[in-house]
Amino acid sequence: MLVSKAVCVACGHQIDAAAKLCPYCGADPKTGQKVDTEALLRETFHLHPSSATTRVVEYARQRQGIVVALGILALLVVLAALHQFVTARNATAVSSGPAVPLSDIADLGGQANEPAQLPMPTLHFQFDGNPSSLRTYVVEPGAVTPPDVVAAQQAAAQQAAAQKAQNGARPAPHQPATSPPNNSPGTPPASRPR
Repeated sequence: MLVSKAVCVACGHQIDAAAKLCPYCGADPKTGQKVDTEALLRETFHLHPSSATTRVVEYARQRQGIVVALGILALLVVLAALHQFVTARNATAVSSGPAVPLSDIADLGGQANEPAQLPMPTLHFQFDGNPSSLRTYVVEPGAVTPPDVVAAQQAAAQQAAAQKAQNGARPAPHQPATSPPNNSPGTPPASRPR
């Protein structure tokens, strides 16, 4: 595909024959008249005259990486200057008066060096008498057995008494004799595992 060539009358450069303006001088290639390209662009693309701020914003948009880097650098400089100011002020802001003793600020005289350890409470153990169960109970002072448990234990004791009366007063040779339940206040009666 061959492109037809023409010569610009104003500057003498070879250009495309279909060109309306010379790319080298901006003149009409046939007549050599200079064309106001700014007016033509404003008229064609509805361009508004740009102010200084819009030029700066447009420049920043085109070079975002540089603007971000400069912003971070400016922030670091401000932080370094603030650090220097605070360090210098703290170095010279020392009081010339005597130091205040800690005992004047906090009352440490009434405190013991180490807290006293509480003694271990005495534990009362109750064994139910059946070596096969090997159950040991810790009896807490002031503990009260719930009424339903007391009722169940009394019913079991009455049943055991009725069975003893039927079988005779002697227990079977393979069962150990049971001690009477301890019903003193504050201690739960012994229970037999089932």
